[in-house]
Amino acid sequence: MKFKMSNEPLSIFAYSSLTDIVMLLLIFFLLTSQFVIQTGVKVKLPGSKTNEQSVPSKLVVTIAPGGTVFVLNEEIGMNQLTAKLESIKKNITDENLIINADKTVTIDIIIKVIDAAKSAGIDKFTLQTEREML
Repeated sequence: MKFKMSNEPLSIFAYSSLTDIVMLLLIFFLLTSQFVIQTGVKVKLPGSKTNEQSVPSKLVVTIAPGGTVFVLNEEIGMNQLTAKLESIKKNITDENLIINADKTVTIDIIIKVIDAAKSAGIDKFTLQTEREML
């Protein structure tokens, strides 16, 4: 049996293999990218070039743009903050307080939150930031 040999270049390009590769790359990048879903109060965090991943904590205080303070997604007055943090601290062993303050919030409100936390016996603080794009 004789086989026909041809040295002519292919006139048709098969796009199916290229489509498979693009689809696999898309799936790879979707699975390996970090999706951070922030639940609760939405604030626009200040940017930082040296942002590090913070350790999740049960002690989270969020300060909304108007200066409203939320503890564990529950709105609370500044005068009740110390008592609320004391009651939460009794139930957990984590000593780190994460402060999610909107970038428009004045430093005065943040200092009041830190003072209330120190009064509750919390000595470690983390100011949450977003990674700044270059």
